Amino acid sequence: MVTRLLVGTEKGLFMFDSDESRRQWRLASEEPAHKGWQIYALYVDPRDQVLYASLSNAFFGPHLQRSRDGGDSWEPVEAGPAFAKGDARELKQIWSVVAGHAPGVLWAGVSPGALFRSDDGGDSWQLNEGLDAHPTRESWAPGAGGLCLHTIVPDASDPKRIFVGISAVGIFRSDDGGQSWAIKNQGVSAVFEDEQRQHTEIFRCVHKFVQDPRDPNLLYQQNHIGVYRSNDAGDSWDRIENGLPSEFGFPMVLNPHKPGTVFVIPQESSQFRAFPEGRMAVYRTRNGGASWAPTEVGLASPSYSGVLRNSMITDGAAETGIYFGTTGGEVYASIDDGERWERLPGSFPRIESLATLTR
Repeated sequence: MVTRLLVGTEKGLFMFDSDESRRQWRLASEEPAHKGWQIYALYVDPRDQVLYASLSNAFFGPHLQRSRDGGDSWEPVEAGPAFAKGDARELKQIWSVVAGHAPGVLWAGVSPGALFRSDDGGDSWQLNEGLDAHPTRESWAPGAGGLCLHTIVPDASDPKRIFVGISAVGIFRSDDGGQSWAIKNQGVSAVFEDEQRQHTEIFRCVHKFVQDPRDPNLLYQQNHIGVYRSNDAGDSWDRIENGLPSEFGFPMVLNPHKPGTVFVIPQESSQFRAFPEGRMAVYRTRNGGASWAPTEVGLASPSYSGVLRNSMITDGAAETGIYFGTTGGEVYASIDDGERWERLPGSFPRIESLATLTR
């Protein structure tokens, strides 16, 4: 069995195949798939290994592509997520696709700020009216990346509970399968003080969040202005930044086999979105965020690139592999929980997204 690492860039999709040890990697093809298209998001459905890619182009707009053979061939999803005729909103990007609990169910998050559901494996999609009709909806405002619903987390144990993250609004939770939604931003600061005074519930710019599958009430969040932990399924949040060089960053992943082990990649600030002091480092906590320490990637020269929210991923192996791609086009992998990082061969366009599957 080998691992395939899919690397979505602003100019197409590249694929690496590993050997069985995941120590040697080679490009599956020198030519990218979807050449010239931005690959905003990648997702492998764990139920059937079908791969979904969110593509975007300045002239043709966004759409979904689907692969049933691990990325070797692709087909367009003809009736992807879209706003109904007569809706003034225009679909700008598809930021995320995630499997639901029931057979055939998929969720998709889009910009501007909406959630769609498919009950037939992606062949048709319906707007989630519960979130769209939320009482705060008219006050939602975009962040620098637009009003994007970028993170969807179906609860690890409760099929009726689901979380979504919207920038720059915050985290929402549904306990009834998406029929109704509650804001879960208590304890999280707004980016600007006047927003916190005027809008006590929203304008909390979540960048990424994850759920511990062993303890579904335990969530971790990378925000625009802080890293947070919730022990009560998002009802309240506490800052956990001891040891981090910055409160700003985008990606976050956890090791599902090691409780309390979480990884983030800080950037200097929202004004300078690059590794602090040019030092490429992935920060790890092994105690649920009580403290953080850097795992050195080991570059001899400074790097002033960064890592986007969809550009860090783990694989499904018992010894979890961790992967990230930079805005400078570099790809790194670790198979020992971040102790050592190896750069994969090649330099690529700006990396937007990653996914892994086993072949």
